[in-house]
Amino acid sequence: QVQLVESGGGLVQAGGSLRLSCTASGRTVRTYGVGWFRQAPGKEREFVAAIGWNSDITYYADSVKGRFTISRDNAKNTVFLQMSTLKPEDTAVYYCASSRTVETTADLYSYWGQGTQVTVSS
Repeated sequence: QVQLVESGGGLVQAGGSLRLSCTASGRTVRTYGVGWFRQAPGKEREFVAAIGWNSDITYYADSVKGRFTISRDNAKNTVFLQMSTLKPEDTAVYYCASSRTVETTADLYSYWGQGTQVTVSS
C-alpha cells in the first residue's frame, strides 16, 4: 500500500555530511510517522530517528543526537535525514519506514524501503 524509496547514500570521510531522502508513494494517507533505521553487517537493525507526518514530534537515538536532523516535505511525500559530523561507526545500510503512529521500535513499522548504503571512512 505504501512504497518507500531511499536515496542519498554514499561514501564520505569522517567528519563529513550526507543527506538521505525517503520518498513515499501509494496510500500515504494512513502514514502518521516515518522513521530511519540502520543496520551494519552482523549487527541488529537499530533506530536512528523518527518524525510525525502531521506533527512536529521527533525522536532521536542517543548515538546521533546533535549530529543528525530529521525533517519532512509533506507536499513531496519526502522525509530527509541530514547527517553531519559522520563517524565510521555510522557506516550501515539506512532504511526508512512508515507507521500509523510515531514509533521508535522497528516492529511497529508497517512499510520499509530497500535501503541506501552509507559508508564513512576514517
